[in-house]
Amino acid sequence: MENHPLIRKIYLYGFALLGLVLLVIGSVGFVNMGLKAFVFTQADEYQRQTSKQFPYPACGIEKYTTSKTPLVLTEEEKATLVNFLADYKNWKDAPQIDYVTSQRHQDAAMNLALILIGLPLYLYHWIVIKRENK
Repeated sequence: MENHPLIRKIYLYGFALLGLVLLVIGSVGFVNMGLKAFVFTQADEYQRQTSKQFPYPACGIEKYTTSKTPLVLTEEEKATLVNFLADYKNWKDAPQIDYVTSQRHQDAAMNLALILIGLPLYLYHWIVIKRENK
């Protein structure tokens, strides 16, 4: 590489910059998580509410609830209703997962990985740059 100092310099500065960018992205992600958890506590409330909804039946029930005539179901509608009741029972019996906490754990893992890769990448290349400039 002594024959091509410009290429070496571009390589070192490029990878130092890449490491710094990864470090900044990971740090910003952690700050974002901290702000959502402690300052803007309602920021994830929509996601928390939508994860608690139970499954809806495939067919609309409006035509049965607004009608004054006796309820008569076809075999297909009965099968759909049985499937819906089974899905509802499974949903109710399943362990309730807090999707917001799960998403925060995924974000924390990603941010930590970015920092763990970016920090050594940046430090190594920056130390080499400093050593060559002396």
